Amino acid sequence: MDTLEKPWSAIERHCLQSLLKRQSESEPQRNFLFYSLGNTSNPKEISYRTLYNRARNNSALIRSLERFRDGQPILLHLSDHWDTILWFWSILLANGVPVVSTPLSNVDEHRHQHLQGLSSLLESPICITRTDFLPLFDGSHTFRLHTIESLLKNEITRPDRVTRLDCYEERLECHDDEVYASGSELAILMLTSGSTGNAKLVCLTHRQVLAAAEGKASIRRLPDGRPFLNWIGLDHVAALIEIHIQALQLGVGQVHVHAADITSSPRLFLDLLSTHHVSSSFAPNFFIAKLVSAIEASSPSDQCSWDLSNLTKITSGGEANDTETCAAAATLLERYGAARNVIAPGFGMTETCAGAMYSSFSAVELKRATSDYDLKNGNNVSSLGKCIPGIDMRITVATSKGNTKLALPNEPGNLEVRGDLVFDRYYRNSKATTEAFTSDGWFRTGDQAIVDSEGNLSLLGRAKDVFNLNGAKFASATIQRAVEQAVGTQVIRVISFPSRGAHTEQITVAYIPQQRHIRAEDFIKIDEMIVQACVLCTGHRPVVFSMAEKPSSLLPTTTLGKISRAKMSSLFEEGLFSQDVDLHLETVRRFRAQQQRMNNSANEAEALLIEDFTQTLRIAADTIGLDTPLFELGCTSMNFIQLKRRIDTRLGTAVPIATLMKNPTVRSMAIALHSNSIRSSGSSGPAAEVDYDPVLTLRPGGSKTPLWLVHPGGGEVLVFVGLAQHLNDDRPIYALRARGFEPEEEPFASIAEAVEIYVEAIRKRQPQGPYALAGYSYGGMLAFEIAKKLNSDDEGTSVRFLGCIDRPPRVIMLMNWNWSLLNLAQFLDVATEECVDSLEKTEFLSMSREEALQQLLKVADGSQMEELGRSEPDLVRWADIAFSLQTIADGYYPDGLVDAMDIFHAIPPKEVAASREEWVTKHLSEWNDFCRTEPRFHRAEGTHYTMLGKDYISGFSTTLKDALKARGL
Repeated sequence: MDTLEKPWSAIERHCLQSLLKRQSESEPQRNFLFYSLGNTSNPKEISYRTLYNRARNNSALIRSLERFRDGQPILLHLSDHWDTILWFWSILLANGVPVVSTPLSNVDEHRHQHLQGLSSLLESPICITRTDFLPLFDGSHTFRLHTIESLLKNEITRPDRVTRLDCYEERLECHDDEVYASGSELAILMLTSGSTGNAKLVCLTHRQVLAAAEGKASIRRLPDGRPFLNWIGLDHVAALIEIHIQALQLGVGQVHVHAADITSSPRLFLDLLSTHHVSSSFAPNFFIAKLVSAIEASSPSDQCSWDLSNLTKITSGGEANDTETCAAAATLLERYGAARNVIAPGFGMTETCAGAMYSSFSAVELKRATSDYDLKNGNNVSSLGKCIPGIDMRITVATSKGNTKLALPNEPGNLEVRGDLVFDRYYRNSKATTEAFTSDGWFRTGDQAIVDSEGNLSLLGRAKDVFNLNGAKFASATIQRAVEQAVGTQVIRVISFPSRGAHTEQITVAYIPQQRHIRAEDFIKIDEMIVQACVLCTGHRPVVFSMAEKPSSLLPTTTLGKISRAKMSSLFEEGLFSQDVDLHLETVRRFRAQQQRMNNSANEAEALLIEDFTQTLRIAADTIGLDTPLFELGCTSMNFIQLKRRIDTRLGTAVPIATLMKNPTVRSMAIALHSNSIRSSGSSGPAAEVDYDPVLTLRPGGSKTPLWLVHPGGGEVLVFVGLAQHLNDDRPIYALRARGFEPEEEPFASIAEAVEIYVEAIRKRQPQGPYALAGYSYGGMLAFEIAKKLNSDDEGTSVRFLGCIDRPPRVIMLMNWNWSLLNLAQFLDVATEECVDSLEKTEFLSMSREEALQQLLKVADGSQMEELGRSEPDLVRWADIAFSLQTIADGYYPDGLVDAMDIFHAIPPKEVAASREEWVTKHLSEWNDFCRTEPRFHRAEGTHYTMLGKDYISGFSTTLKDALKARGL
């Protein structure tokens, strides 16, 4: 901003009206460009000086109104950016307090309730609107309605009623007005409703707003004189303060365009950024993702030569920023000249005058720089950096005595803030104000978060934003992310929200399909994707319905374009979507009836297997077709073992579990069992041996690069069943199972033999790269050796992804059968870590095998053993294989190099490291010595033994998918 000749007075430094006046005098060449809705080619141009003069005239009109009082709120209900900005400043210059209205609901009852509550809270205020909006103000309320049309007409026809007193300038002459000079006078009221209930009004003072704009400007130096671009409604604090007032304070131009035009055509965003040489804008994560998808889907000939050389900052907030989405967007924007770190994820609330913390890390480096913060720390969502000047943050946790204490670095807790940017009260709501602040003056944001050792903030979700399903709480963001990833591009929008079930909350999912009329098979496919995602994520089936027959305007979206879960819940429970739900259920019923007719044609063996499937999975027979894969029915590793036990009992035989996993449909399993029966020549004993094949197909088809999963130290691959189901991203998935589980199979004699057989099996099914490998624990070592062999055979770099799941390169093996038994019991969840800790380790390791087995069974979970269908001989056999695998790895020491590695780390066993930090920095980091590039580290929840278990598999699969995507797979 140019240096002003006349110094600012105390009042002017803390007065919004003075800011506009001074900029209108010092920057007459600066202007606004306003695009009207539907017109994105011919903007209206307004100078700062014109805005000030027009607003001064309007302020006199406002002061002439019978109900006007100094310092009283005036509601603005307008949709046009120019209307809103002009009358916002008109109210301020009249010494009123502007309240910018949010969009009103299309549902009459909700709109009436909102307006009635707001008019009562504001004590029957003046409301300025347009004539077109008057029908929305039906129902019971006490607003004093005035239209812009009537006010301007009154100025022309009754000039004698307009008192042209510039009250604002008069007040500037009152140098003894300490309240005004300090900036503590109320300037703006901003509506915020939280998640439910009537709206609250946030009181923002002149000092807060100006301090916020100054603090935001300090996070990134912008090119001189380049404008800001806004497409968000000015009822949102980010549009008002982040863009409009900050640009005004910096003395730069502003471009305003309607959200409907931008969201319907994301390319327009780039067009406007380029045409107007914009330096700064705002965009939430959902729009950034939409922009990337739109450009990636377009042909090269449709991509313009945008000039984004002035684009320095796109702040992003309002929802979590996906790390990979930020990376992809930053890469796209940099291609056209934007700053390398153009995406600036941030955190803010209406109560903090919009953004108050911002990440300073380069989003582009998320893709290609291993030193990048988010990638290095395995963050699926972008960190939010540090506080700007004017605000402080802290994380607190509850103590056992009911008090609170400061959290340690990386310890989850409640995010609290304070400082000049933070509001001090809700308007006429002392109860909400008291509840919002701690006894020592910190504002409770309601967010769960962590602050790391470097002082960077990462959000974990809203404290109350959860589904409560039969007493178990699930984060809404986790469920929403799982559903979005499951349906992908099959739908335009999808939203998960809670609704009332018979005895508890239930997950409800609504979606808008790509086409209004979709085929029945596509309808069922989307339904199955959503059901599977929710079942895998929570264990609960959702209520699903399509909104194809509903207008998109019915969706309760916020100014940022997010769909409100709370309002969707309310609309659902009021019956607005009842016909849609009924139509959905009828379509599914007809499909199941068709499936049932198919099942009626099943032969006796297939019919018995259908019963086995339904009894094991506890689902209706009409949900299973003869060719429906078990994996698509949500079958877990436990279900496979239960199914084997049921079939074994019914047939009086021992069916290899590999047979079930390789033939996961009713039709294929019946054929396989019939084939085994023939081989056994009618014997009632175990089925005849089948040639060893290490490969089990967990997901047969897909267009992406196949993923090969290598077994942990127990040799079995059941641990990967849940992972394969959650990795629902159009990718074939195979698992490599150790030799020795079936009768007369000999365990591997060496690591080299295992690697040779695995490489041959991989080549047989996937002759050419690129290859993607991941090994869990012991399997990490094997995956490393397999990768070297595949690369060597190809004389190139055919392995594009090598994942090591919680396994360092150098491991001191404890050659002890009892130790193998103990580890195996933990992997099978037969013995918890607490149970194992209760054993006297030294004594246990020195026992005979039989003594050790009996000692373990004393502390083991007997019901889990029974559920697994495992007898003592089974456990012994499995421990033999685990011990054999440990034995051939005795003395193993890696050598050679691979091109890239991704390391996934969990909480380590106590006997190998005292903390996760020690595990990563002292042990897992040693993979650096065997990799040509610095490995990428990914944080996983849970412990070494439970990280792929049901409680953590959803998060882990998301992390793995993101890592594969980051490697271009």
